[in-house]
Amino acid sequence: MKKLMMFAAVAVTLVSCGGGGGRPTFGDNEYPVTTVGTSSADMQSTYPAMIKGVQDVEIRPKVQGFLTQINVREGQSVGAGQILFVLDNETYQAQVRQAQAAVNTAQQQVNTAQLTYENSKMLHENKVIGDYELQTSQNTYESAKAQLAQAQAALASAREQLSFCYVKSPASGVVGTLPFKKGALVSASNTLTTVSNISSMEVYFSVTEKDAMALSAAGLESLPPVKLQLADGSIYAHEGKVVKMSGVIDQATGTVQLIATFTNPEKLLKSGGAGTIIIPRVASSAIIIPQSCVSEVQNKKFVYTLGKDNKVKYTEIKVDPQDDGNSFIVTDGLKAGDKYVTNGITKLNDGMEIVPITPERYQQKIDEQAKAMSAGDIVGAMKK
Repeated sequence: MKKLMMFAAVAVTLVSCGGGGGRPTFGDNEYPVTTVGTSSADMQSTYPAMIKGVQDVEIRPKVQGFLTQINVREGQSVGAGQILFVLDNETYQAQVRQAQAAVNTAQQQVNTAQLTYENSKMLHENKVIGDYELQTSQNTYESAKAQLAQAQAALASAREQLSFCYVKSPASGVVGTLPFKKGALVSASNTLTTVSNISSMEVYFSVTEKDAMALSAAGLESLPPVKLQLADGSIYAHEGKVVKMSGVIDQATGTVQLIATFTNPEKLLKSGGAGTIIIPRVASSAIIIPQSCVSEVQNKKFVYTLGKDNKVKYTEIKVDPQDDGNSFIVTDGLKAGDKYVTNGITKLNDGMEIVPITPERYQQKIDEQAKAMSAGDIVGAMKK
């Protein structure tokens, strides 16, 4: 059992030596070489995103006053018309009472003027008074009615001002932060809280101008359902759909904003949160190579390709910016039928002649060399 474990450890050591860094010593300058092929690849594009409610309503008082009641708590679900805050309203109640008294006085004046006018009409019919007296009585009656209407309007205004002291939610949603405490003096310039409709959420993200042009040509409906990666790295359980694209390019960043909607039945998504939009895509006839056979110098990527004379060439390639951490999709520098070295690239130089072998033969030689190693060789390999 110990021998088996030691052999496994040596094999791992040899394989690690044969990766992107070094390689075991085979002799004959042998290196594994494979031929470029094409295949379909499931890829994804990711974009930083900001989460917002479909409707985020800032709640502000219409009048100035001291907060006397806070009827909600942060994160509470509220309905449209529900009273959230109450401001000190003694002054406004007094104004309502005063306006009501003015209405009552005006109503009495109307009643008196009406009686006078009706009596004047009877006297006029009996030729007791003339036209002038009748017209004067009628004018007094009409003036009294106008004063009553004015008093009623003042009462309605006073009641409206009083109603402003009861701050209600204009829509259903979830209450945000509560920056003010009971007793604070607030006015129309202060945001008491935000009520967010989070039954569904809008997720904002930006793409490059080039990608935006491609989307415009194909249409947003061509995009597949998108996923949302949350701040903790987990994937949101419900897929979303891209529904809107801005018609303006941000001059500072050269990007175009898009909006994807997600249902939020569990109310897991919160307005103001951050995440990452994931758009899946399929790359057909893609050239996929392991990252272990690629070297990077000054943000450029290179592989060693094999020529017909068995000499390697240090070849620059371009890859898709999105990768899975193990492989690259090559967009330029390699074509189907090219051959490239898969292991031991740090031992190579541009123009160096090698003996190409298959990756399978390469692994077989690693296994054979591991079996043939002496105890001293094993200790030496383990020390490396």
